[in-house]
Amino acid sequence: MADTVGEQDLRAEYIDATIKAIALREYVLKDLCTVESSSAWTETYFRETNTDPTDLTTGGGASVKIKGISRLAPFPFGQASWTKVSGINQKYGAEGLISYEDELMSNISVIQRTLLRVARAPVLAIDSDIAAAMLASAGNVVTIAAGNEWDSATVANRTPIKDILDGIQLIRADNLNALGGNGYLCLNGTDYTNLISNSQVVNNPTYKSGVLENGVVGELCGLKIKVTESLEFGTPDKAYIVIAKEALTWKTVVPLTTMTIVDPGIKKTIRAWELGQVQVVVPNAICRIDNTRK
Repeated sequence: MADTVGEQDLRAEYIDATIKAIALREYVLKDLCTVESSSAWTETYFRETNTDPTDLTTGGGASVKIKGISRLAPFPFGQASWTKVSGINQKYGAEGLISYEDELMSNISVIQRTLLRVARAPVLAIDSDIAAAMLASAGNVVTIAAGNEWDSATVANRTPIKDILDGIQLIRADNLNALGGNGYLCLNGTDYTNLISNSQVVNNPTYKSGVLENGVVGELCGLKIKVTESLEFGTPDKAYIVIAKEALTWKTVVPLTTMTIVDPGIKKTIRAWELGQVQVVVPNAICRIDNTRK
């Protein structure tokens, strides 16, 4: 049967579309991930050690050279290695209840405010898990010496450009390229303020400001600047250089799904959920910058 204006099916569809739009706009760190589907309870992958064979040491302690192999001599033996990593897919979700009376007679738009909060809850949880994975598994680390933080009391000691370039070089030394268009500098809001207010940055020819989109607010040193408060919780003095779509994978069992459950004359339940997990598949494509703040 065809629906008319104001009937339940039409209103539910509008709510679902709205909550998805809000949630997708709020994803910041998940946007760095390659998204792959999953139908398993546990996801397992093998993380390859990013080390190329060099001169090798035999069991007797003698060094076997890559260069200068003698005539008829056997080739030195180089071998790749992998680490087995497993994780269980997790459900993220939230719901909000709106009474029949509040929907009709509230002084505020309870529907819209509930949509916003319900949408943001799983997004924040997912981005926080991605931040925790970046913290735990970053393959490269730049440590800023005490007194040289980005908010150091001695202005001359603040050298964020050098810290960022050092991070880019550590990634490059692992034969990975953070400057190929998918490189991101990920910061929380306080570190972003300290960074952008630095004269080295505002006067740097590579710095470009931009309109906020998916957390990206500009570019610096060939990296897009992405800002999210998911990096503030538990790790307030760290920034990250990440190669998007290479360092991280999001395994999705169920993508963002929303539903409006109507109990006529009593309430509406607005629910949002997602099922999946983050994987750090190339740790060396992430560089953590420690001690950005005093």
